[in-house]
Order: sequence, then structure tokens, then C-alpha cells
Amino acid sequence: MFSALNTIEVPIQQLAEIDLFHPGASWAKERRPAVVDTVRARLVQLASCLDGDAHLVGSFSAADILMTSVLRLLRHTDLLDEHPVLVAYKERCEARPAFAKALAGQMAAFR
Repeated sequence: MFSALNTIEVPIQQLAEIDLFHPGASWAKERRPAVVDTVRARLVQLASCLDGDAHLVGSFSAADILMTSVLRLLRHTDLLDEHPVLVAYKERCEARPAFAKALAGQMAAFR
């Protein structure tokens, strides 16, 4: 859970901010390649942590809900597609009723 929020999410959130809120800014165009490199490195690490496992820590857990929520932030890019194991992991987790319930609870605050 800490990895999702403190290791994986930080560079992904930076990329989302650049792409969604500052796409035309000169500083963003200069900064984006380094952020993409960091995101790619983190995704390689995450893919290796799964190492053929269906979930991060044994069975489906809150760690998977958090990680999947973070990975969804990349949906405006094709970076996740570089790791079929992560695409399958994200899709598997999104299909879980517990994920749908957690996401609905989070989104309720924005209605």
C-alpha cells in the first residue's frame, strides 16, 4: 500500500499533472521526458514484483485496490501497454466487486 502511494503514484501523478494541466508549457515539455523515464522505471519494478502472481500480496487486498487506482491515472498514455502483465493485473483488479465498490465510494464525493 505504501508502494502504491509513495513510490508508484508520485511520478505517475507528476506525469498526469504535466499532460492534463500544463501540456503547452515550455517547462512541461522539458520536464516530461525525465518524468516518463521515472514512470517507466517504476512500472518495470512493479511488473517484477508481481512475478507471475495474480496479486501483490497473496490474495486480492487493499494493496491491489490502491495500486490499481494509481495505475488508472495512466489511462491517458500508452505506458502501461508496455507491460502486458500490468495491463492484465489492472484489468483483473478492476473486475473485482470490491474494487468497483471502493471506486464508487471515492467518486461519490465528486457528484
